[in-house]
Amino acid sequence: MSVQVQQRDEEIVTNDTTPQHDERTPLIGKVATPKQRKLALVQFLSLCWSLFLLGWNDGSIGPLLPRIQSTFNVGYASVSWIFVILCTGVVFGALINMPLTDRFGFGKMLVVGALVQALSFVLQGIAPSFLAFVGSFFIGGIGMAWQDAHANGFIAALHDETKMGILHAAYGSGALFAPLSATQFAQMKHWSFHYLVSLTLSIINAIILAIVFRFAEQDDCLTEAGEVIVERPQQTTNESKYGQLMKIKAVHLLALFLLMYVGVEVTIGGWIVTFMIRERGGELSSGYIASGFFGGLTAGRVILIWVNKKIGEVRVVYIYAVVAVALQLVVWLVPIYAVDAVAVCIIGMVLGPLYPIIMNHTGRVLPRELVTGAIGWVAACGAAGSALLPFLTGAIASRYGIISLQPLLVVMMVIMGSVWVLVPKKPANV
Repeated sequence: MSVQVQQRDEEIVTNDTTPQHDERTPLIGKVATPKQRKLALVQFLSLCWSLFLLGWNDGSIGPLLPRIQSTFNVGYASVSWIFVILCTGVVFGALINMPLTDRFGFGKMLVVGALVQALSFVLQGIAPSFLAFVGSFFIGGIGMAWQDAHANGFIAALHDETKMGILHAAYGSGALFAPLSATQFAQMKHWSFHYLVSLTLSIINAIILAIVFRFAEQDDCLTEAGEVIVERPQQTTNESKYGQLMKIKAVHLLALFLLMYVGVEVTIGGWIVTFMIRERGGELSSGYIASGFFGGLTAGRVILIWVNKKIGEVRVVYIYAVVAVALQLVVWLVPIYAVDAVAVCIIGMVLGPLYPIIMNHTGRVLPRELVTGAIGWVAACGAAGSALLPFLTGAIASRYGIISLQPLLVVMMVIMGSVWVLVPKKPANV
């Protein structure tokens, strides 16, 4: 199947002065049956579980970093390669996702992505050597990229935009609960057994996705759940989908924003525990602060939905960015453990809504047939940020100490907010 989010409403030809039709408005007269609504809920919850596992993966790293360093006797720079290799896997997975999905289809790619991620957890649980341990994150990155692109593309095809926020709250929930497990295992002899817990959860994920979506095409799953799929007239062009994507300014700016955003998120989640231990006198139990950060991330994606609607998703991004910078300055300049811990949690809360807002904005400003591919590419660039910025932090920390984390985060957040100023707010023309 060609992976694309089909336009569900009749295309309305407009000029620059004609209001754009909201393609997410349901067709009048189309009412889903109770059975269809139940199926739609099951589909949504299964994708939420998939995103939970992605968050679980990202939330596991930070609390285990000190044990990884001591076990394999490596420094900040060396252990930072985990982020780089994970990023490489995600980017590679995103690049091959579109042609593979054209051949095998939505449902098969979802399940295979879950199984590939499970394989990475097997290798991490064994942890035979540092090279093998780090290399396993490349495999995991591929599986994560496939699940992330298809879950986001599927939800972007729905009429209800609030589901995107809930979907990513599920990611935050995974990142919240993972440190609770990882922190306990970090204090045990067999710390890598945390990944056997991850393996169990990922196998459950693959089984659920196989049962719910039955390896079917995306449009078939949407139609079965009562969504209206209205075909857009096919454009006559020999240009590839990636070729079309690369010509759209909004794609590159959204990708740059997400690169900075995910970089900030993973840098905080990955390094805040080390910072609190080394600079604020914390113990290994400081791993719970990572849970607090991701807990704030999760809460923000749900409880701030009404704020996003009230103020508007475009404007509220500026507010969240300013608040995040202010709180990051508190963590940097106020050397009080409890104050910094609370500030980190609130930073997570205001950063939380940004990712689903970007996914919704991608669906609004890009042509429907390019949305899933665009989401895959933008998410891959976000993954690049999740590797490059934490790696940069580790490299700088190896020379100047982990205290350098805070000024770096402030600079990253300022750049992120500045990029949003440049992101187009109107639909792009292809």
